[in-house]
Amino acid sequence: MQDSKPTKNRRDFLALAATTTATAGLGATLGMAGTAAAATGPSTEFTRWLDTIPGTYRQVTDWPDMNNGMGLAFTMSFLMTAPVAYGVPGSDVGAVLVIRHDTIAVALADEAWAKYSLGEVFGIMDPDTNAPAVRNPYYLKPGALPFAEAALQRLMDGGVRVAACNLALTFRSSMVAAKMGLTHEEVKNDWLDAVYPGIQVVPSGTVACHGAVGRGCSYLLAG
Repeated sequence: MQDSKPTKNRRDFLALAATTTATAGLGATLGMAGTAAAATGPSTEFTRWLDTIPGTYRQVTDWPDMNNGMGLAFTMSFLMTAPVAYGVPGSDVGAVLVIRHDTIAVALADEAWAKYSLGEVFGIMDPDTNAPAVRNPYYLKPGALPFAEAALQRLMDGGVRVAACNLALTFRSSMVAAKMGLTHEEVKNDWLDAVYPGIQVVPSGTVACHGAVGRGCSYLLAG
């Protein structure tokens, strides 16, 4: 079960996002950033990660809600079908998967799922047990999806660039910390340590989508 009602979750999240945006001074600049600026602006850890997106035929899949794991399925389907559709080798195709909002737990290793009961927190069931997941059911296997190639590890091994939203990590870890009587710093650091190697923690999932589009990715909403 969710640890609070969805309406309250979204209201609290928007309040945190507004505060973070104001603090970072982003509100006045969002409308000014375009493709040219994204490609030629200052070099940061984030922009250097964007520069690693492979291929010339590119897609970014935005995955804010679980939607039965469709963020994984849509990413897999693009990688499988784009070479045939465009008559190009697979090396010419690149994909980005943005894990944010209610899917953020998918970026975390099993230890965090067990320690913080993330299946219960996020309402994610383990298809093997039909109970709230105490391990990540989407990393080694693609949840209940019938395509082994859609597992997160398989996609990453195939060159998919995966982003994890730091804003979601911050917000959801604060909720869990409050519920468990722990400090937010302790839980947030635990979650950051649990992010799978190869996944890039980005300032927010929304800016990751914006940056990927600025690097020539088409945009697809998966949930």
